[in-house]
Amino acid sequence: MGNHATLGIHASGDGVMETTTCIGFPAQLNTDCRVLVLGSMPGVASLQAAQYYAHPRNRFWPLMGVVCGIDATRPYPERVRALNAAGVGVWDVIGQCERRGSLDASIVRGSEVPNALSALIEKLPALRAIACNGGTAYRAFQRFIAPALIGPARALPVWSLPSTSPANAAWPLPRLTEAWQPLADAVRR
Repeated sequence: MGNHATLGIHASGDGVMETTTCIGFPAQLNTDCRVLVLGSMPGVASLQAAQYYAHPRNRFWPLMGVVCGIDATRPYPERVRALNAAGVGVWDVIGQCERRGSLDASIVRGSEVPNALSALIEKLPALRAIACNGGTAYRAFQRFIAPALIGPARALPVWSLPSTSPANAAWPLPRLTEAWQPLADAVRR
């Protein structure tokens, strides 16, 4: 995949402020995806590793180990295949944006370019729910994607689940597991 971030310098009123143009990854799913997990935009560690949820303290993969039964210690390609085989797909609401640092709060408002989610969602006949990994992903979904959904896609449940990011330290893995239980239920039924 390679590094998907480029660095640009933008002037601000109080001097020079660095921002990075971040370009996300392709969707990781198959046609029998039952739950689509959407992040906002991969963080710096993920962009550098060219892997979803690559930061060592992000709880996404350990959480998927608990709720989907995948081996979160396997190499990245195997984890993605196992997650897809369990009926879970991964992508981001935002395909490109400017950001200062790695946090969602550092995304420069107005710079966001959403991914083509509405077209994708309409092509997933087994899709039962959309799970937004954190409030930023949920708000971006409601802002950019929900208005474009048509037909049965408009009726899909869209969950705002607590972020697995290390910045959300108030949610340890057991608490995340409980909050993310709807994903496990939707995949198993």
